[in-house]
Amino acid sequence: MNDLWIETGWISLNHVGETLCGDKVEIFGGGDEDLTLVLADGLGSGVKANILSTLTSKILCTMISGGIPLEECVATIASTLPVCSVRQVAYSTFTILRILDNKTAHIIQFDNPATIVLRNGDIFDYPRTTRVIAGKTIWESTFPIEENDVFIAMSDGAEWAGVGMTMNFGWTRDSIAEYAMANYLPENSAKFTAGLIIDECNRLYGGRPGDDTTIAVAHVRSRHTVNLMVGPPENKEDDERVMNLFFGKNGSKVVCGGTTSNVVSRYLHQPIETSLDYFDPEVPPICRIKGVDLTTEGVITLSKVLAYAEDFIDQAKLAPVWSTKKDGASLIARELFENATDVNFFVGRAINPAHQNPNLPINFAIKQQLITNLAECLEKMGKHIRLSYF
Repeated sequence: MNDLWIETGWISLNHVGETLCGDKVEIFGGGDEDLTLVLADGLGSGVKANILSTLTSKILCTMISGGIPLEECVATIASTLPVCSVRQVAYSTFTILRILDNKTAHIIQFDNPATIVLRNGDIFDYPRTTRVIAGKTIWESTFPIEENDVFIAMSDGAEWAGVGMTMNFGWTRDSIAEYAMANYLPENSAKFTAGLIIDECNRLYGGRPGDDTTIAVAHVRSRHTVNLMVGPPENKEDDERVMNLFFGKNGSKVVCGGTTSNVVSRYLHQPIETSLDYFDPEVPPICRIKGVDLTTEGVITLSKVLAYAEDFIDQAKLAPVWSTKKDGASLIARELFENATDVNFFVGRAINPAHQNPNLPINFAIKQQLITNLAECLEKMGKHIRLSYF
């Protein structure tokens, strides 16, 4: 198993008044596999720009990840893009990031702002060469990657932020790099980093973006496994075996549910330390068991985590909420969304007597669907997921 993990995340702002974005990000691979990330910016905005960028990103991502030479890829783009009836050009800028064997980065750039690379939080001045392909000047870079490298690709809407409003000439690429460096933390996820920068772009635009704006981030990080248990085993005689499996795994341990916590407490011979601190009135308080990293209530807390997860894979508007709060759902969200690369779910099939109350319609099917939906969200975030039922 490769010790490095490539995490990706991106967020876009639409041009004010447009329902479709003229930028498009396409990603293939990542995690412990080869990564191909393409950010394309179509000419103009609206439907035409969306078509141009979608075609460009999908074609380039498919061909580049398939090992097709760059010359053929660019020629295919040039012959495929529809020509604008008004401007008589077919035009989409693009940035391609390839990371091979989790060892080597290859960046290919055409007319987008130069990709920013942070190495251990500092700006890394990577080598660049140029060549002309099908009449287009292409910038290329190849260099070894290191743990904690952060790659920040952007469309030119990022550099236009603030033009004529808070700044005379917009937010330059160097200014964006300085902002990213100032807000760098090694534990920040790729999506969180993209969100920090896009929020500042939106602020500089006064909430009315004058251009489609996209930030796409790849973060090279070490693997971290989170083991999450919810519900005790269906058969009580399996308690010891399942606990041995759970605590035998490397990584952090999260236990959800009162009955599950009691089983864990007996197994570890450690008391449950309860808390009455309600950091969020909608989320039950957490408790503590020595030997467990986080112990929370079950279904209500995980339902909140699922809501955060569904938001996170979209525009991450709720990230400022869970990234700072101390309630159980926020703590789980940070552990799963920010820290985890691999997540092992241990799901018990036991029927909770408390859930048989007809006024509290919670059953195993609901809990199973909750975990399934959460696992699907985490997979969309690029996590490696394993589900085990007992």
